Amino acid sequence: MQKIASAFIKAKKAFSPALKSNVNPHFKSKYADLATCLEAVNEALLDNGIAVTQKTHPSETGITVETIFIHESGETISGGELHVPAAKLDPQGFGSALSYARRYSLMAACGIAAEDDDGQAAAAAHRKQQRDQWLKTQFGRIDAAKTSGEMKAVLSEALAVAVGENDNDAIDQLKAKAQAKVEAAKPKTSPQPEEHAA
Repeated sequence: MQKIASAFIKAKKAFSPALKSNVNPHFKSKYADLATCLEAVNEALLDNGIAVTQKTHPSETGITVETIFIHESGETISGGELHVPAAKLDPQGFGSALSYARRYSLMAACGIAAEDDDGQAAAAAHRKQQRDQWLKTQFGRIDAAKTSGEMKAVLSEALAVAVGENDNDAIDQLKAKAQAKVEAAKPKTSPQPEEHAA
């Protein structure tokens, strides 16, 4: 790894800043897109015999990208894997996660910085993923409760967390789940035949 290490250090001395020339319409902030990030490092890397490639790894929840530097000697350095959860599990969500992952994997591997554009969206997606998983766990606890007292205790604990997070949607969903269980537990009564006067 001596050749690529020496070449990478020389290349790093020539890296340019990633110019924040694009504007994110959602957050009204400037950011450096992938082309700008590559432009900041690509020429310096190639001048020193290094090519950069990015490899994706399988993931069901988002995109995992690994930035790899390949020296003309055949030596390689990996920048490690970066996983970004998709805001939505559809092509648009995965595409957005891929764009974010490629930019930030490259910047982290090269040691350059740029203003965060959709990092807020990625963080929000991660928080939503954690919240949805927590809600799913609470639903499971409600379903598993064997008595009304146990269910009330589970519901009360979950509602306290949701109230603390000011999550009105979670509060409504928890109440609806508990109410549905109560309704399902009620004995089904058959309609009584009408009595006719003789």
